[in-house]
Amino acid sequence: MAFAVVLASGLVWFKPWALWVDETVNEGLPSTTPAAPRPSHAPSAGVSTAPSPSGPTTLAQGTFISHEHTTTGAVKLLRLEDGTHTLRLEGLDTSNGPDLRVWLTDAPVKEGKAGWGVFDDGKYVSLGKLKGNKGDQNYVLPADVDVPAYTSVSIWCDRFDVSFGAAELVRA
Repeated sequence: MAFAVVLASGLVWFKPWALWVDETVNEGLPSTTPAAPRPSHAPSAGVSTAPSPSGPTTLAQGTFISHEHTTTGAVKLLRLEDGTHTLRLEGLDTSNGPDLRVWLTDAPVKEGKAGWGVFDDGKYVSLGKLKGNKGDQNYVLPADVDVPAYTSVSIWCDRFDVSFGAAELVRA
């Protein structure tokens, strides 16, 4: 009986089945709603009321390297037209796992085992649970984040304090 309790507890803690279950998310590129056009009776003084076609601006980007689990894909740090910031994962492909988070950090991205656990050594912001271990997804940055202070992104397993994969953010 004790063995069964230990086994059940271990399965609940490790969630080994998550390694074989993929969750794919395909979110579109984020955008903000353009301001409403001015009424036709308002003086225009040569000012265009058409929405800006520029879309999000890429501030930094990078490519994932593997740590604890094989991880590929790209990451972009975007500034939207309204001044807010979003982290975008594109073509992400990693293993699923228990309690995976997306972290924006100030840690250097290191190859191999030397890079697995560095991301909680300094400053980091958890942008929330990983929405899916595959696909394209967006994570809104809190308004008070000092964007230039962060230089990398990690897919972080909070349960085991290890990075599944990480990307250095290279400023555009």
